[in-house]
Order: sequence, then structure tokens, then C-alpha cells
Amino acid sequence: MNTAARAADLGYAAAWRLVRLLPQRWALRAFELVADRAARRGGPEQLRRNLSRVLGIDPDAVPDELIRDSLRSYARYWCEAFRLPSMDPVRLAEIIESSATGLHHVRHAAAAGKGAVLALPHSGNWDLAGVWLVERVGSPTVVAERLEPESLFRRFVRFRERLGFEIIPLTGGATPPFGQLIARIREGRLVCLLGERDLSGAGVPVEFFGEPATMPAGPAKLAIDTGAPLLPVHCWFTPGGWGFEVGAPIDTTGGLAPTTQRLADRFAAGIAAHPADWHMWQPVWTADFSAERLARWEARRNGTG
Repeated sequence: MNTAARAADLGYAAAWRLVRLLPQRWALRAFELVADRAARRGGPEQLRRNLSRVLGIDPDAVPDELIRDSLRSYARYWCEAFRLPSMDPVRLAEIIESSATGLHHVRHAAAAGKGAVLALPHSGNWDLAGVWLVERVGSPTVVAERLEPESLFRRFVRFRERLGFEIIPLTGGATPPFGQLIARIREGRLVCLLGERDLSGAGVPVEFFGEPATMPAGPAKLAIDTGAPLLPVHCWFTPGGWGFEVGAPIDTTGGLAPTTQRLADRFAAGIAAHPADWHMWQPVWTADFSAERLARWEARRNGTG
């Protein structure tokens, strides 16, 4: 393990121990100050480019206040993640229940016994959506990106397993994740997938905020192959808590591409309503891909890669 990787692992370990010891107000303020400092430096360039698509303006015209609010939102996510192991899950579920909309879609799917695919963008605190599922419906199955070093990946797996989630690694597992997810759905389980970032490099082409982008095939393919409902979920922050919305099941007729486009449209609506809470610092649109990544994606799309 190299020095930087070891330092990252130790840093996360320390944060999970120390942040929860601070009073909540102090912890949030400390993370907010770090975010404000990053905002004064202009924030990540890719974040600015992504938000410019949401607003339909040039990157240079994205308001500095939005960059600041976005960085504060991201910092709040991490502050809450580090504090979550010491928070009361029953109380959290009560709070979510009181403010969320569309939860009946999840309950209906669970009662039908056919499983469901819940697809979310990287917005707000998606871990809390899983806490509500554990407390009120059942343990969700989620896919985890394999991080480096391995000790850090295991740390995140333990964190979410202690919340009550079942974790399937995206890569490096005994069997590929898709077959395992199919099996869980056929057992009547709920599968939760973050669905707007294409990690495989073989994503489905979509129009996203009017520009070509790629999104993972997994959510739509799982729903199509199993007949389980595909439920779009959006999470955001409110000044005193959290907002959650579960949309009606997405129409899966027409196959993979139309279904993924419908999901992208639902994501776009939620992100446009709460742009500061969309925590996306990586390229989503093909115009932002490196030449190497774009060539790999086009080769796979054309069946030559």
C-alpha cells in the first residue's frame, strides 16, 4: 500500500471515530468551513461544468453561490456519513416517513413479493434512504464500487453493513454482481443502485439536460429481465432535515435504451429542482470524456471493443 492510500484509509478511520464525538452543530460547522474554503478557490472544474448543463449556461456563468452551496451539501453528506453509526435509526426512519413522498410505491412493490429496483442519482444523503428501508420495509441490496486500498473498501462495506445493507462488490467478487442482483429480486428483495454515473465504460447513450451522456444499463436491465418495478428515487437536503421522493414505476416497454432514457429524464427533473445537492464531480456527458475513454466507449458501443 502506498503512502497516499494508507493516509486516506487512516483519515477515514479517524473521521468515523472523531466526528461523531463532536456536538452535531460543531461538526457541521467544521465541515462547512472546509467547503467554503474550497469554494473560494473556485471549486472542482468538473462540478462547475456539470452544474452548467443543469442550468443551461456556460461554466463561467455558474453562480459562485451555487458552487459554495454544492460544496456545503457534499460536506454535509460526509459529516452525516461519519456520524450515522451513532444516530438512532428508528428516529431517522420516523423523520423520513414524516416528510418523504411516494413511499407507497416501495411498500406496494414489497407487498407484491416481486422485488423492486430503486435507482438514485448521487444526490442528498442516499444512505438515509437505505436506513428507512431497513427499518420499515427490509434490508436493501446495494452494489459497492471497489476502492483502493482494499482496507478502505472494507471499511465502507462494514459501515453500510452495520446500517443493515447487503453489499455486493462491483468488481473482484466471486461472481459478477448482475446475476446476484437478479437472484435477490427473484427472492422478492429490494435492490438499490446509484444510476447516473457510468463506471463500466459501457453505458447506455441518453440525452441528459439536452446533451449526449451515458448512464449505466443495470437499473433498466434488471427491471426488464425480472419484471420488477423500476422506481426512481431522489434525495436532497433541507435546512432542518432531508427530502425524499419515490416516483411512480418507470415504463420499461421498448427495451433498454428507452427505459434508461426515461430514468435519465426522472433524474434530470429531481436534479433541476435541487441542483446544489447533486454530488457529481466526475464526467457524465460524453463531451467531457477523455479521448481514451471516448474511444473505448465507442468501440464497445460498436461491438469492436
